[in-house]
Amino acid sequence: MYRFLKNWLSFSDKTELTEEDKMKKFLIVGLGNIGEKYANTRHNIGFKILDYLAETNEIPFETVKLGDVATLKIKGRTLILLKPSTFMNLSGKSIKYWLEKEKIPLENLLVVTDDLNLPFGSLRLKTKGSDGGHNGLKDTQDKLQTVKYNRFRFGISAEFSTGRQVDYVLGEWTEDENTALKERLKISADLVKSFALAGVNTTMNQFNGK
Repeated sequence: MYRFLKNWLSFSDKTELTEEDKMKKFLIVGLGNIGEKYANTRHNIGFKILDYLAETNEIPFETVKLGDVATLKIKGRTLILLKPSTFMNLSGKSIKYWLEKEKIPLENLLVVTDDLNLPFGSLRLKTKGSDGGHNGLKDTQDKLQTVKYNRFRFGISAEFSTGRQVDYVLGEWTEDENTALKERLKISADLVKSFALAGVNTTMNQFNGK
């Protein structure tokens, strides 16, 4: 009996997910740096969007291996919200670990990040692309060995003088930006939910440039 159960469990672990199962679980990763001093910086918009999703749905984050994780269930879908604890430059390590741990297909991954090349508050969802000089995306690309993964870029603009990029990215939002963020965070949360419920193409058509 024991041998039968052992063999059955071994077979179950190797069973491939059905197409229906694949569409039920998603990994939503917000990029950022851990620590209070980074909490309200532009580079941490990925964390901020996931925090908004968790707070408005009253779900807690739990500190686990390589990050903080919360689970959001909506309309038959499970969204695993991940804030990597590896710091921005090693984000890919955490992403790869959680994709494999939860057996989530790559097409159900969404990485949320800041983008200097977009005006403040602009939203852009893409299914592939270069890292654009972003260290978090660079490490993700390296660890996943592909540029074909979904990424949601939130514009932070490029209002800095020559040589001040790092200070700007790691700087805190202005008072006006903080005020505008309230509405932008709600729309960003709607985009994330749409990605899981309606699919990437529909979501791009509805939200890009919004």
